[in-house]
Amino acid sequence: MKKTLLFSLLVIGLFSCTKDQLITDPEVVLNEDPSSYAEIGSLDIGELGAAEISAFDPATNKLFVVKNENEDQPNQINRIEVVDFANPANMKATGFISVTPYGGAVNSVAVHDGKLAAAIQANNKQANGKVVVFKTSDHSKISEINVGALPDMVTFSPDGKYILTANEGEPSTDYKNDPAGTISIISVNDNYAVTTIDFSSMIGQQAALMAKGFRVFGPGKNFLNDIEPEYITVSGDSKTVWVTLQENNAIAKIDIASKTITNIFPLGFKDYNTDGNEIDPSDKDGGFAAAKWPLKGIYMPDAIAVLEQNGTPYLFTANEGDAREYDAFSEIKRVKDITLDPTAFPNAAELKKEGKLGRLNITTTLGDANGDGIFDALYSFGCRSFSVWNGNNGSQIFDSKNELDAKCVAANTYEDGRSDDKSVEPEGITIGTVGTKNVAFVGMERADAVAVYDVTNQVKPVFLQLLKCGDAPEGVLFISAKNSPTKKSLLVVSSENDGVIKVYTPKTI
Repeated sequence: MKKTLLFSLLVIGLFSCTKDQLITDPEVVLNEDPSSYAEIGSLDIGELGAAEISAFDPATNKLFVVKNENEDQPNQINRIEVVDFANPANMKATGFISVTPYGGAVNSVAVHDGKLAAAIQANNKQANGKVVVFKTSDHSKISEINVGALPDMVTFSPDGKYILTANEGEPSTDYKNDPAGTISIISVNDNYAVTTIDFSSMIGQQAALMAKGFRVFGPGKNFLNDIEPEYITVSGDSKTVWVTLQENNAIAKIDIASKTITNIFPLGFKDYNTDGNEIDPSDKDGGFAAAKWPLKGIYMPDAIAVLEQNGTPYLFTANEGDAREYDAFSEIKRVKDITLDPTAFPNAAELKKEGKLGRLNITTTLGDANGDGIFDALYSFGCRSFSVWNGNNGSQIFDSKNELDAKCVAANTYEDGRSDDKSVEPEGITIGTVGTKNVAFVGMERADAVAVYDVTNQVKPVFLQLLKCGDAPEGVLFISAKNSPTKKSLLVVSSENDGVIKVYTPKTI
């Protein structure tokens, strides 16, 4: 009888609460509409390169933003901007953390439990970089850890026990110094002890990997040096890591406990000559005109995020594409400047017109199997899409085909001047729970927009809306309602070309 009375009182109390009281309880699901995101705040923190990546600390309501200006110049600014985020509609820059004492540019930041981790490259980009950990409260240094060359992305494992970096290891412009690409695993509870691993354990699989589309190319074609880790995501149980190897067109899988690479998944190629994959390959055809073409795309993902369901990890990738272009080596040529095999391309003269394929940038490292300078296949950079992959075996579950292009054209954010290169350039991706839905946010660097998708069914993502943002969005950060200062979920988009941070929130139903 007492239990029944107590339950009744609890129910009466719950339904007599105000809406604001309900949403402060992290166990209560806030009924938000994921198709209704709208901008509520904006802040300009600087010039070109000023707002690449952001990280949020719910304990202090601070937003930490990468700010690199005038890189490689005497008056360069390399620091982490600190923003008061207690009221996202009225953000204020309150100070900064200089990274000059630790090296060169800061490439990435991440926050967990009062700790801010920053990935900082060396002044000589080919030398080993650092991860520096600061307190989010007073910005004092906790630890300084040496990692691999050019740490490009840093993240915490969900349990906070590890900090991980993708160390890209880019070559010098003369290609005389090409460090190995590596992954650093830092144990927070073991006095920040670090283990940096390269891909030497996978050398024996090189031939098999390349047969599936894994790219090893450039001067010397060195397996270890050619691998360039780009972006990391970690499983919910903090045991497994997936890393995009962008230039190599693959995803690596790593076991944290043993600190070993357990697999590499080559991603293959996308056929632009099939229904749904139509693209516009020219910036000289008078506007967007999608069609089928005898051409393949190389996925080459940048950002990656994981969503797990029923024991299966689903990997979401933003298929940006990226070419190697250095003084000593460049893989890029336009189709009009190469020789097409007349058997493979009987209409070669027509294809090489500027309004057709002539303006398209392709790689010279594929399509000419016998090295005679005559191309019997064409491969362009990126796939103008986002994809979903099975994290256990690397198989493709879904690709957005040409939908990102189509949605940007409809919203008048498509830039036809990029049609000959990588189109909208999907670069950033993050996933969060909005109400009862799992939602993916895809940042597109050349469309200055973020696409919002319902990914509750990972096999069939559904487009919800397109958000216009700053110039060249790099970072897309989701803040859940329970961690948000407004007690509503937030999307923070930071853009590198204009230094603008924008904040969006959905309506409640």
